[in-house]
Amino acid sequence: MNDVHLLLTATILAGIDFNLNVDGGSIGVNYGRIAGDLPSASKVVKLLKSQGISRVKVYDTDPAVLRSLSGSGIKVTVNLPNELLYAASRRQSFAYKWVQRNVMAYYPHTQIEAIAVGNEVFVDPKNTTGFLITAIKNIHQALVKFKLDSDIKLSSPVALSALQNSYPSSAGSFRPELIESVFKPMLQFLRETGSYLMVNAYPFFAYESNSDVISLDYSLFRENPGNPDAGNGLRYFNLFDAQIDAVFAAMSALKYDDIPLVVSETGWPSKGDDNEIGASVENAAAYNGNLIKRILTGGGTPLRPKANLTVFLFALFNENKKTGPTSERNYGMFYPNMEKVYNIPFTVEDLKNYRGESSSTSGGGDVRQVRVSAPVTGGHSWCVARGGVGKDKLQSGLDFACGEGGADCRSIQPGSTCYDPNTLQAHASFAFNSYYQKMRRAAGACSFGGAAYVVTQPPKFGKCEFPTGY
Repeated sequence: MNDVHLLLTATILAGIDFNLNVDGGSIGVNYGRIAGDLPSASKVVKLLKSQGISRVKVYDTDPAVLRSLSGSGIKVTVNLPNELLYAASRRQSFAYKWVQRNVMAYYPHTQIEAIAVGNEVFVDPKNTTGFLITAIKNIHQALVKFKLDSDIKLSSPVALSALQNSYPSSAGSFRPELIESVFKPMLQFLRETGSYLMVNAYPFFAYESNSDVISLDYSLFRENPGNPDAGNGLRYFNLFDAQIDAVFAAMSALKYDDIPLVVSETGWPSKGDDNEIGASVENAAAYNGNLIKRILTGGGTPLRPKANLTVFLFALFNENKKTGPTSERNYGMFYPNMEKVYNIPFTVEDLKNYRGESSSTSGGGDVRQVRVSAPVTGGHSWCVARGGVGKDKLQSGLDFACGEGGADCRSIQPGSTCYDPNTLQAHASFAFNSYYQKMRRAAGACSFGGAAYVVTQPPKFGKCEFPTGY
């Protein structure tokens, strides 16, 4: 995980057909173990199965972990650590022995589906970048020798700091010094072997460093007006999509549009130091919960709307022996005693009863461009405030609509035609509807964190007339 000042950007989501039964992406978790108080591997496997988690990524090839995963049905990504890259690149015999001892010994009972060769090598202080490509090719030759090359994919997780440009997304490009030496040969290898690029993406870092220009709602998949990208003509409603599309743009610039992408790490800390803006339990729950909802219900990014993503959340547990700021020890979704740090869904079934914290599709949920600007109903429809949701939620929605949302709220100012009745629900209803009509009644544009809903009869608040379009 590395700080990267990747910023704003994604697509108009008008007319999203939200359906929990659509085919979506896949959610996995990173099982880090830099801690002195974690449960046994066998207990961890039971936890994963109890939560319906079908993919796990580990940072080594610990025998106890791989044996415990045997027969579990959980797909596993293992790691060749950075400190072994030199040996793997210099000696083909080392690569053979490593695969034999750490993959062949467990496969297929342990369903190893991929090997991450190194991790964020471009920022490794030991400068292992020069060994990466040869190490990948040698490990691949070992897989070929053992006839595993068609079953097990090879890749290497890259941090977003490997990008030279990341804002706007359409200008995404790799660092020049890495293009010929690393990215072109790696992307060519991924193409030839049918593999995918692994990317570690953390909107938290960008928000933390730039909270004066990046909104928290944009970072957490909440209701927001979005950010247009003039370079590709798309509008982005969340920072995650903006970051991923910057990587897609960087690959496209090198003529590798066909390479899939897996998000090998992403997450949000539940606790941080005083200067780590945004680190909290509430924000971690919102980010991970809304991301899971977004991934499992289908759709890729604005630039690649048909590319269902596999995303590995970081991390399964809080890890008390990690160094660095407080946040580094608080990315876990579970405490070491296996109790949840916060409640989020992990499966499509869980989503049926899940209500994200102020999340909405237009604020960065499903990004499928199924019907551009299709109305919710065949006739007129309006958006009104929901009773009983509380003043704070209504006020928050009202503030958004009349502020960043760009709704026309002149009519509810003192002395204007819709000021009376002077109630929060009446004013919020007018503002919500103004925003809804401005967004051309897109599905998801009438959410405001659950504070609003669509009606098909003209709302009545005194003598005020609600517009039906702009």
